[in-house]
Amino acid sequence: MDSNTLREKFLTYFKSKNHKILNSDSLVPVGDLSVLFTSAGMNQFKSQFLGVGVIYPRVATCQKCLRTDDLDKVGQTCGHHTFFEMLGNFSFGDYFKKEAISFAWEFLTNELGIAKNKLWVSVYESDDESFDIWQKEIGVEIQKIVKLGDKQNFWPSEAKTKGPNGPCGPCSEIFFDLGKEVGCAKVDCTPACNCGRFLEVWNLVFTSFERKPDASLLALSQKNIDTGMGLERLAAVMQEANTNFETDLFIPIINEVLKLAPQKINLDSSAKKFRLSAIADHIRAICFAITDGVYPSNEDRGYVIRNLIRRAFIFGKELGINGPFLFQLVDTLGRVMHKPYPEILDYRDNISQIIRSEEERFISTLELRMPEFCAAIKELAEKNVSEVPVDILFKFYDTFGLPWDLMEAEAKKFHITCNKEKFSKLLDKQRKQSRDKSKLSSSIFGKLYDFKRETIEFIDCQSVNSKVIAIFRDEAGGKKSLITKAAAPMLVEIVLDKTCFYAESGGQIGDTGVLENERTKIEIMDTKTIDGTIVHFGKMLKGEVNVNDNLCVTIDAKRRLAIMRNHTATHLLQAALRNILGNHVRQQGSLVTDKYLRFDFTHPKAIKKEELERIEELVNEFIMADDPLKKEIKSLAEAKKSGALAFFDQRYADTVKVVSINDYSKELCGGSHLDSTGQVGYFRIISESSIASGIRRLEACTGAFAVSLGKIDRAILNSLSKELNASSENLTSEVQNLKESLKNFEKELSVMKLDTFRKTCAKFLEAVINIDGVNVVSGLVDNCDYELMRKIADELKTKVSQAIIILGSIYQNRALIIVSLTPDLVKQGFLASEIVKPLANSIGGSGGGTKQLAQAGSSNVAGLAEFFKNLKQIIEPELKK
Repeated sequence: MDSNTLREKFLTYFKSKNHKILNSDSLVPVGDLSVLFTSAGMNQFKSQFLGVGVIYPRVATCQKCLRTDDLDKVGQTCGHHTFFEMLGNFSFGDYFKKEAISFAWEFLTNELGIAKNKLWVSVYESDDESFDIWQKEIGVEIQKIVKLGDKQNFWPSEAKTKGPNGPCGPCSEIFFDLGKEVGCAKVDCTPACNCGRFLEVWNLVFTSFERKPDASLLALSQKNIDTGMGLERLAAVMQEANTNFETDLFIPIINEVLKLAPQKINLDSSAKKFRLSAIADHIRAICFAITDGVYPSNEDRGYVIRNLIRRAFIFGKELGINGPFLFQLVDTLGRVMHKPYPEILDYRDNISQIIRSEEERFISTLELRMPEFCAAIKELAEKNVSEVPVDILFKFYDTFGLPWDLMEAEAKKFHITCNKEKFSKLLDKQRKQSRDKSKLSSSIFGKLYDFKRETIEFIDCQSVNSKVIAIFRDEAGGKKSLITKAAAPMLVEIVLDKTCFYAESGGQIGDTGVLENERTKIEIMDTKTIDGTIVHFGKMLKGEVNVNDNLCVTIDAKRRLAIMRNHTATHLLQAALRNILGNHVRQQGSLVTDKYLRFDFTHPKAIKKEELERIEELVNEFIMADDPLKKEIKSLAEAKKSGALAFFDQRYADTVKVVSINDYSKELCGGSHLDSTGQVGYFRIISESSIASGIRRLEACTGAFAVSLGKIDRAILNSLSKELNASSENLTSEVQNLKESLKNFEKELSVMKLDTFRKTCAKFLEAVINIDGVNVVSGLVDNCDYELMRKIADELKTKVSQAIIILGSIYQNRALIIVSLTPDLVKQGFLASEIVKPLANSIGGSGGGTKQLAQAGSSNVAGLAEFFKNLKQIIEPELKK
């Protein structure tokens, strides 16, 4: 049975059991900062497990998941993966153990036809209820029901003692028996044995507790079901494959890798099979992550994807594939996954470009940095160091991007170890610091669970009368407390029964304004959604406010209009980008404020000046057309079918708002918009830049802000015209003339400085230092750039042999150093590019170059004089190596 059929059968079966079938959530968890990627089917339902926002009491999904905690095992075992699909059925306070167990057994044995005698089950050691259901109602033989402890049959594993906090409970697992000939071959072998005979197929979690910070377990008011069954593992069972990698999900990809290899690969080699399997696994994770908007970078999710690309690339290299090859697997993967996930094929060109660019970047990194790492390891070996210092490993890993495996392998050649535990601690510390900078926890609003989301109504208008239903204030340690009243000048967070304040969402900033009555005035400085509840952040200006008070709620209408201009402009911008650059353009993020807009999108290269001008021009053409905006409420399926664009990092409800403009723009969007494009007024691009591999960023403004920029430009032009005594039409040619005159003056000045040096160079030669037969000529020269210092060094090299020339200068508020070697030293193996490094480090800068000539620079101009005072101590160790 092929994997597409298995997926469909699962969802169809649970639909027949009155489950709502929901689409897979994005691999990027929406509003959940506790994990980098969606790692389980239950991730998108965390609040529902706590009784918040339950719309459907029964749900089933096939969820895209990505995990890297067992990365070293991927390809080594039959069933570990980075990317996988999790089939799951969920109940939020509806059915419990009996139904969950019955559904699972019926699906496996009746729907799929798996022989009952091939299935075993496990239950939590104290869960007699589940044991009895399996034995007495399902009819599983008692010897095939195994009781296991916290590590195996409580989810999350050992959560009672080790955490994490949150929903948890005992679980029951279903195993497929691969047969006595597999594994340890012991007569009494059961699923408690890790020999590999029993393959875990389905995990049924009975989520009935919430773990608290003090490690106590609080019984939930509702009993929940959370199940997970890996599609890849189920496919292996149904297709009678020895491993998941021998199923229809992986075989086409592995075959394509075999075609790309220049020589035939020995499939009997376990090492070769491991690399093939790992490549097939990693390309799935890479492509699905990119499709969901995660691009290779040095931060968080992007770093994970960059590491997977580099890891897979190295495996390909070890299989004899030289050069970029992963990008060629995208089309094959797209065809394998086309039925459930057509987006891979739809965006294959863009995905391929991003992967290829990353592979080429990695090749450059290896060529540049591996020799440096090898030199560092060789130096450690010469000093009889037994372990590579963790700071060296971290520098080459984090700063230069060398993979751990490659560094470890190189160190082993010199019989030096790499301590992964120390390295991992340092890496975890750095990543935690990075995450903490951007983390906004919503858990502090836990008491808002008492509010029903549907009772907090958003009304799209400028003013509304409303009632206060909750007031919060800050406490020590960043905690929030629920209070019944507040008085000026307190900072407060207020929840109303209805509001016209738009809460920050989808890139649009929250509204500001005023809440007031005859005795109270509260300035609202921001509005956010926390756990589905609109919260108004404000400052008491007058009087006091109590729960149940009636207030007049008024937004800052002028500010909202400016925000709406920029939001509508982002839709026009995306339409223009797709028109000018191509349909591969997809939104990757945005920020819509009252002052400007920021739009991040997929595009593999910098945008040309002519393209930018045409994009800006086209947006303004849309504005001048004064097209009406059509805003409709549709089902999500209907909206997507109509071709509406969706933002990758957004979880949509079953009904959505579709904003359409003529025939050139149609997007899912819940934000605030104008009634017609003409109301935008004027659009102007401020800047264009790269923010990650394959992602560009445009910043722009509209309306009064765009007009004010035009006024500033006109003022600058007028000022320049006056200073240069030229009309605005002739300014460009006048500036060119001035640049040419300046260039000629600098040439003349350079010749004069060189002539002056020739007359005084004797003092440099008189101060020569000889270190082990090498003459070191050094000194400071006044206000010289690199080019002039090179000419001065060439003059000195005609007057001395066996010499290293080291010159420094302060030029345009930067400290500059050059290192130039005479040809005889180059022939002896001296490298200017290596000598310059400790010199650059000593002034807090960086440098590089060739064998004969290198340069360094730093903003530390004050340290240059001190550097030359200590030059002998700095350079002597380098010359004695």
